[in-house]
Amino acid sequence: MRSEDPGVVAAMRPAQEVMRLARLGSSFPTRLSFMRTLIRRLASEAGEVTRPVWEIDDEGFGRAVYTVQLTGHEYSLVAFSTPLAPENRTDRVIAEAWDSSYVLFDGMPTTDDLDRLEQAVPRQESARYRSTELCLSRANKSVRLFEHVVSSLASGHQPDQSMLASVGYLMRTTAVYGNGKFGISDRSNFADRHGMEHPFRAEMLSVWLIRGFTTDLVNHVAHRRSPDAAVSLDQSLQRQLGIGNATGLGMAPFLVNHPILFNNWMTARETAIARVRVIKVADSRSVRRVADLLSRARRHVAQWQVDDVQQTERIATLEDQLGEVVALLDHSWFNESTPWDRLMIQAHQWSLETQELLAALLVEAHPDLVDDLAADMASVRPPCLDATRTVEELGEQLAETFSWALDIDFDSVSESAQFWYISEEKLEPRLGLRYEETGAELEQPLDIARQVKALAGDLSNTERAQSIAAFLCDYPEHRNAALRVQTAATYPYAEIRDNLISECCLPIDMLRAKLAFFGACKFDPKSDRWTRITLYQGAPLFGDIADPAPGFDADDWWLPVLAAS
Repeated sequence: MRSEDPGVVAAMRPAQEVMRLARLGSSFPTRLSFMRTLIRRLASEAGEVTRPVWEIDDEGFGRAVYTVQLTGHEYSLVAFSTPLAPENRTDRVIAEAWDSSYVLFDGMPTTDDLDRLEQAVPRQESARYRSTELCLSRANKSVRLFEHVVSSLASGHQPDQSMLASVGYLMRTTAVYGNGKFGISDRSNFADRHGMEHPFRAEMLSVWLIRGFTTDLVNHVAHRRSPDAAVSLDQSLQRQLGIGNATGLGMAPFLVNHPILFNNWMTARETAIARVRVIKVADSRSVRRVADLLSRARRHVAQWQVDDVQQTERIATLEDQLGEVVALLDHSWFNESTPWDRLMIQAHQWSLETQELLAALLVEAHPDLVDDLAADMASVRPPCLDATRTVEELGEQLAETFSWALDIDFDSVSESAQFWYISEEKLEPRLGLRYEETGAELEQPLDIARQVKALAGDLSNTERAQSIAAFLCDYPEHRNAALRVQTAATYPYAEIRDNLISECCLPIDMLRAKLAFFGACKFDPKSDRWTRITLYQGAPLFGDIADPAPGFDADDWWLPVLAAS
């Protein structure tokens, strides 16, 4: 990570504030989110998407290939659309059939590649793959909206805008796999390429290309259904459609298992916020931009409709408090110095949702100040234990970074109520109830706070000058905890500062934190363990990147607002 001005470092929010589950679970996307950085890169290169293969029948079944150049390398999305019986339609990860399936291919696939992939990709994890396959995905139609759009276009008119707004996508993915999953290419094989060095770049490219395929598919089926009368989906409506996604527990432990990577994400975001906070005087351009973005955010929040009662209440509170923000930011507010810092301080009177939306908004309004931070968000270095250090040094680091864990009573039922394990059926993370379900003996080591407290107990009975290596010879069970402590001492945002096996731990908070870094918005919780989201809603289309209209800004789609008839 690059060195920062001391004033910026001093303005960064401390880890003990931002690394709590409740705040992480109130995250919003920023211009550093991975979808945004991908689209910026493509737009800077005027990346052209071509469609060299379109072998789709009248009913919309068959195969297609989309190819794009990204910083000197060619990547191809291979898409397969197949019939799916209604009884087999499910968003659950245990599904074995889908409306469509995809692979991101390294280069341009040959006919032999396509034939091989056509046999493999619709089977997803049941098949075998090669190193040319970078990502694997599948998606199901939003059947009601898909048919409505096709029928409307076939009859010669555009679909109902309010229906588009209420759903937001023609298809939703149930998984986007990368990094060696099921035999596809390890990320290390291509992560050092220009254009692919950012986190989840291949996955985000796959989803953007899938989005283009879904709108091409409805246009194709509509024109085949009614060749003389059909019209194509209006481009402004196409931009309103993203790709839906159903995300569950499988994603939650990622943030715990990749502490340095998570630290780098958080450090970039918090540095961006701090850079804005130290601005002494806000210029008129940034003041107008903040006002415009605040107006957009209010309209976006008004369109954020979910069934979950708790999230509905949070949205209503956010909507009311954004009105208070507008009233606060009158001309007199800018007569004093550091207006954005004062706003962030003032925001502590409001909900976490409001605080985090304002932080994201301020970052959005200052691209020239923050966009360079996206280059620092990857990590290829795993945590490494320095066993030459002393017990005394480890104890000091523990007291500084994990003091919050030492007061937790892990003997109580409430503080040890849950356990993480890996499902034998799907090899995916799951969460069990320790005192109600069997399987706790298979617990995964995500109980970081409990491990560190146990480490602290044995450290207190050990000679302070002893090396960590010698200590671990006597207490090998503490190696992981010692590594976590050392890592947190060097990377302050590496550790979630909450008990992840408490009955109060809500995995949905970890899901939202990670998905916000992807660039997701309009989180739609279906329980405390899974959520629906929309990706790339409002984002540029293929043509907007290769041949943008005069005045079109491919980077202005934060918190999109949808037109409704």
